[in-house]
Amino acid sequence: MSADLHAVIDLYSLSRDVKAVDYEPEQFPGAIFKIAEPKAVIILFKNGKMICTGANTEANIKKVLEYASKIISKYVIELVTTPKSSEVKKQAAEAK
Repeated sequence: MSADLHAVIDLYSLSRDVKAVDYEPEQFPGAIFKIAEPKAVIILFKNGKMICTGANTEANIKKVLEYASKIISKYVIELVTTPKSSEVKKQAAEAK
């Protein structure tokens, strides 16, 4: 399961403050967030994208993502807004 928080995350501070998070950017660009209950692992990237693995039911995935989002939200550097589809169409039309 993948998700997007639409935010830039401070992975250095997150890994320093949260013992369940390992971040070694020299080896891998994502932080590894190990969640004990329900058992799962989240791979989190600086751009707010994350991958959840190990959760065996949809309900557990939801619990894991809600839990992780509460913790991660404290380490948001900035929110990233996505343009509305009407704005994208307008920009595409202007580019022609």
